[in-house]
Amino acid sequence: MNKSELIDHIAQQADISKAAAGRALEAVIGGVKSTLKKGGSVSLVGFGTFSVTKRAARSGRNPRTGATIKIKAAKVPKFRPGKGLRDSL
Repeated sequence: MNKSELIDHIAQQADISKAAAGRALEAVIGGVKSTLKKGGSVSLVGFGTFSVTKRAARSGRNPRTGATIKIKAAKVPKFRPGKGLRDSL
């Protein structure tokens, strides 16, 4: 399912226009992004939790040349599924 199919699904299930469903989806995504950017986490009971983790700096290899390279530390988003989502699968 891609973004436009998700918008169609939301519009049909909530009995709203596709434009309103698109705005609602953008609002949810924007809220999650801004909260993660501030270092917080977003918990949706029964669905899962979005959070930010820190990945330490490490060394890697360039596959083309075999040379060792340094990979910088980074903050990465993480999703941990909730019990309701795991049980539905």
